[in-house]
Amino acid sequence: MPDKSLKSKRDAFCCWYVILGNAFEAAERAGFPKETAVSDAVKCLRSQECRKNIASLRELLSDSGNVAAGLKRLAFGSCTDAVYLVFADELPPPSIIEGLDLFNVSEIKRVKGGGVEVKLFDRLKALEKLFELENSFTDRDKAADLITALTASAEESDSIEDK
Repeated sequence: MPDKSLKSKRDAFCCWYVILGNAFEAAERAGFPKETAVSDAVKCLRSQECRKNIASLRELLSDSGNVAAGLKRLAFGSCTDAVYLVFADELPPPSIIEGLDLFNVSEIKRVKGGGVEVKLFDRLKALEKLFELENSFTDRDKAADLITALTASAEESDSIEDK
């Protein structure tokens, strides 16, 4: 498969950054090499075009920051790497562990029988919090619309009284 063009990688970076809230991971998922992912992410974030794209995507998704991105990852993220870790016969080398996506893992511990216990964050709670957050954005917009309507009507009343 041919390497993505820089523009398409940057566009993908913006999407992943809004979803993940992590520049390094976003750069990797967008197709930048792991060895240069941090510097590529910084270049993207310094780009005016990328910043506009990120702001536009956040507005489109009613996302004003990383809280919603984190909740989305908890609610919809993959747990395959955690499952791999649980069922591995032995502890993988650090280079493998470093590449695992364990964002949804809340706790890892060894149990007395020699196994590993992995606890994941509660997806339902993450969805509930995401729903609350989305409603707060909607409520804030409704409140702003109400204030605008009230002030506009008050200004119209004042101008009518002045006549």
